[in-house]
Amino acid sequence: MNTMKAIESRRSIRKFKNEPVPQEIVRQIVEAAILAPSGKNKQPWRFVVVQGESREEMVRLMRGGIAKMKESGEETGSSEWTAGIMEQAPVTIFVFHPDGVRPWLARSTDQNFSEVVDVQSTGAAIQNMLLAAQELGVGSLWICDVFYAYEELCDWLGEKGAMIAAVSLGYAEEAPGPRPRKEFDDVVRWV
Repeated sequence: MNTMKAIESRRSIRKFKNEPVPQEIVRQIVEAAILAPSGKNKQPWRFVVVQGESREEMVRLMRGGIAKMKESGEETGSSEWTAGIMEQAPVTIFVFHPDGVRPWLARSTDQNFSEVVDVQSTGAAIQNMLLAAQELGVGSLWICDVFYAYEELCDWLGEKGAMIAAVSLGYAEEAPGPRPRKEFDDVVRWV
């Protein structure tokens, strides 16, 4: 598959088969992430792979964090639905910026600039994972709803840096069509 074909055919998968993804395939997907470009070649990422029985604790913590947010009156959006998707996905990879600062903590201007570059770099790593998964016949979902259980998941995973996102992987149980996209001229301006 060529790159443009992978980009055009990639879809966010929200229903996965109850079938494990071989560790070698997961490894190839993470290796693709590690090959991503990064500002000043800092490679500001760390990946934590959750699979097997560990998924139960991950989902329990996710749901506990969501419940705590709801009890405090916070809106939790689609996070409960996302927890169900994570529960059925055979693999979830958490993406961290090990030297990052938790999103709600104060930073200097220099730290803000550095953090923006590092988050952009980890975004490139995540996109590489999604495209590698597509190439290897594995469905994927980029998840940001993990923020509703941020502290619980970081503590459980033993990570002190900034959690950027998670990616769930598995063999697709669905084949969604393309999502609507804005028109080219609505998002591009030539100077």
